[in-house]
Amino acid sequence: MNQPDIKTLGELKKSGYQPASVKEEIRRNLITYIKKKENPFHDILGYEDSVIPDVERALLSRHNILFLGLRGQAKTRMAREMVNLLDEWIPVVSGSEINDDPMAPISSFARKLVNELGDSTPVSWQHRSDRYGEKLATPDVSVADLIGDVDPIKAANMRLSFADEEVIHYGIIPRSHRGIFVINELPDLQARIQVSLFNILQEGDIQIRGFKLRMALDIMFVFTANPEDYTNRGSIVTPLKDRIESQIVTHYPKTVEISRSITAQEARVLEEQMKLVEVPDMCSMLIEQIAMEARKSEYVDQKSGVSARLTIAAFENLVSTAERRALREGKNGTIVRISDFIGVIPAITGKIELVYEGEQEGPLNVAYRLIGQGIRSLFTQYFPDPQSFKSKSREPQNKKSKNNPYQPVIDWFGKGNDLLLLQDDSDIAYRERLYHVDGLYSAVKQFYPNADEAQSALLMEFLLHGLSEFSLISKKGVEKGGYAFGDMLGSMLNINMNAEDDEEEFN
Repeated sequence: MNQPDIKTLGELKKSGYQPASVKEEIRRNLITYIKKKENPFHDILGYEDSVIPDVERALLSRHNILFLGLRGQAKTRMAREMVNLLDEWIPVVSGSEINDDPMAPISSFARKLVNELGDSTPVSWQHRSDRYGEKLATPDVSVADLIGDVDPIKAANMRLSFADEEVIHYGIIPRSHRGIFVINELPDLQARIQVSLFNILQEGDIQIRGFKLRMALDIMFVFTANPEDYTNRGSIVTPLKDRIESQIVTHYPKTVEISRSITAQEARVLEEQMKLVEVPDMCSMLIEQIAMEARKSEYVDQKSGVSARLTIAAFENLVSTAERRALREGKNGTIVRISDFIGVIPAITGKIELVYEGEQEGPLNVAYRLIGQGIRSLFTQYFPDPQSFKSKSREPQNKKSKNNPYQPVIDWFGKGNDLLLLQDDSDIAYRERLYHVDGLYSAVKQFYPNADEAQSALLMEFLLHGLSEFSLISKKGVEKGGYAFGDMLGSMLNINMNAEDDEEEFN
């Protein structure tokens, strides 16, 4: 819709324009969405049956809202999406600092202009995208930042006394008049600053250095807070919380599929990267499973949460890891490998807060553990559970091998063979190493007979990682970037022998 061609207050009156408050405006437009059975928060995934209905009820009730949830739960995104519920254009008094409504001006400047010019008062139009204000609460935020202060330079230039309303420099909240204003991480705001919001929320009064102005500010307030902040950095003062009508609790994606959709939507991957790198469904699912494992890990601080930004950054790193290998080889295309997940470790360690046990374990080891747990959880979606064959351990060896598709692979490592898979191996070297393991290719073909060469190689590597996570073969990371697979019993003997050598040396 184009900007309306109305230039004066008189033309606005003739058009039949009827002003409405921000909350009434949002309510009216939301009702239209609901009647059409459309979702106004179309970029928000996973909240369709939980958070979004709560938000719609709050907006229909014309409430200010507090979003309460852990990091990376789209709290700010929800607030920004509310802009779509505003009218596309609204008229404002031209030159007004606080977007005065020409039909109901509240600032000294706008009132004087309307009184002087009447129907000739110039009118301009403001798009809804400009009717959104946001402030991150930090300990150094002042009342002047939010509400305003006396401007001595303005007073001197205009030759006005400090008692004149026109010498006030308005803060970000009055400048958000007739719009949506968001304060992120509300508990970080000092208590005395929170107190300054009382009258704005309740009566619409603002006080600036002795000025008491009756300014009926028309603002939809949205606040966000992390429950952990209540004890770590501050709290929301009770009278302010009492004035925020609706408190809505957010949550992380409840399924891997939803989390995967969010990652696909938010990941900043270039088109040229996606042309070069193929990301199989298995690898996309593993990215999300790692985050799911982190959200229940004993090493990760669950009060702090595990942001959705982990999976987004991890996906970007995974693509770049495979892209780097293809560029080094001069290839026109490649497929992501399980060993490429070494490249996502920086995205994991930078996005999780560890408890004491996790700090003792070390961020790197925790990241490796989370990747391993993700593989174990995902493994049984692609192959039979290795534990299901344990009940047949008393059967004769030849019959056991026939029934257990993994036994030839386990036996190959049991003969003292090992396998080294490096992250930077060429595609040819990577596949040759995998085919060298007796029984590995046939095990994959038993369950995926139609898999092509690249898919088979990925499934073969995934099978090895899965067997290691079920403690049927050993696995350890290597300095060059990759994994060394071997016999589980031999690995345990080596560990014990090394421990004995260390003890003898100590003695």
